[in-house]
Amino acid sequence: MKMTSRISAILLLAASIVFYACQKERSNGPAGSQAALGKPHTARIFLTDHQTPVFDSIFLDLQSLEVKLEDDTLPNDGWVSLSIHPGVYNILQFRNGLDTLFATGTLPTGRVQKIRLTLGTQNSVMVNGQRSPLTVKSEDRQVVANLEGGNFEILPPNQIMFWIDFDASRSIQVDNSGSGNNHGYRLKSSIKIFTRSTSGEIEGKVLPRAANPIVLAIKGTDTATAIPEREGEFKIMGLSAGTYKVVIQGQNNYLDTTIQNVVVRNREDTHLPAITLHQ
Repeated sequence: MKMTSRISAILLLAASIVFYACQKERSNGPAGSQAALGKPHTARIFLTDHQTPVFDSIFLDLQSLEVKLEDDTLPNDGWVSLSIHPGVYNILQFRNGLDTLFATGTLPTGRVQKIRLTLGTQNSVMVNGQRSPLTVKSEDRQVVANLEGGNFEILPPNQIMFWIDFDASRSIQVDNSGSGNNHGYRLKSSIKIFTRSTSGEIEGKVLPRAANPIVLAIKGTDTATAIPEREGEFKIMGLSAGTYKVVIQGQNNYLDTTIQNVVVRNREDTHLPAITLHQ
């Protein structure tokens, strides 16, 4: 399959299951289960990303992160700004179990409700070594997601912690508005909030490197992706507990292989035996 066909097919599949988070709310837990902070808490928020086989790099201009608390006495309608380093992040660096401490700050008393991530205009992608603009329309610059249920945790002493998974493969669409065969890319952000205590991981190793494998963890309609590192290791974080099918897609004439009934449990790493693909 030609590379252009592969890109179009993957992006079409992603677009069919994308959940647009811009100006909408995503809930990862039962409604009405927001936690009330009885005293100020220190927030620690980490950034990670599920890999996409389409792009070499994804550069996102991240400008601010806020948390909303339900308290009539708070200014700015309860939105509290956290401390980040504004600028352009290559989010594909945070993959295979890697993350970065993205935001810190102090949250006052109140009932935790939402987060709001604001993007700037300096966004781009790299495909086959070529850099292309990544368009973010003005109405898509703010991404709002619910904080409720099991997608964050409160730890002693007085800490609140969670991870933001900026799901690139579900967030980027081909933009065919250019003339002729020219096309660019558009970002309509999809993010997932999770914690280590209410999610699990799958990790393993795929050989040989020449197979350029892609690893898919599938449960129902949910699919998470990993691209193994140079030595073949991969890790997929933030998986809800359950039974998965793990598909390893080979390239360069290497055959695919599938592992059925892979069980993921909260707070645990599921280790797969080393996998060798064959031609």
